[in-house]
Amino acid sequence: MVPSTFSKSELRRAAREKRKALLHPDFAHAIARHAHDLPIPKGAIIGGYHALPDEADPHLLLERLVETGFHVAFPRVAAKDQPLDFHRVPDDGVLAPGAFGIHEPLPTWPRVAPDVLLVPLLAFDTSGHRLGYGGGFYDRTLEKLDIPAIGIAYAGQEVASLPAEVHDRRLDMILTEQGLRQFR
Repeated sequence: MVPSTFSKSELRRAAREKRKALLHPDFAHAIARHAHDLPIPKGAIIGGYHALPDEADPHLLLERLVETGFHVAFPRVAAKDQPLDFHRVPDDGVLAPGAFGIHEPLPTWPRVAPDVLLVPLLAFDTSGHRLGYGGGFYDRTLEKLDIPAIGIAYAGQEVASLPAEVHDRRLDMILTEQGLRQFR
């Protein structure tokens, strides 16, 4: 655990402001160029996400991975204090705003268990700790599934250290516009 003089809510507020300044119009293209660097077995199911307006956007990375033989599933908030559910999107399916305004699959679409998870975040540190949004959905999901977690972020979201609690799950890797870095 890393001591901090700031509460997690204060850190989240500062990280959101910092992230707004890091928006990069070529970010999605930059990380898509690193698709071949991801140590994921061919045919694996990747748990992706639909980016919020200020988030590091993985949509072109996901497209590239699908083109090379991977499958993608998207998260849906099933219930408060529960892990996320992941669903494959049918060919004619369109994600719709769900919990917290996040675009999600419909609950009737095929449910799957991903082999690896792409994780949005507000900040990450040199040890692979991440600062999420405070709902604990990704931590509970990673605890339940016990699969590799790849954070998707702007390089400028890195900080020296973040406070970590017992329930916080570390990232295995981080993918930024500068490339892939492994923590474990």
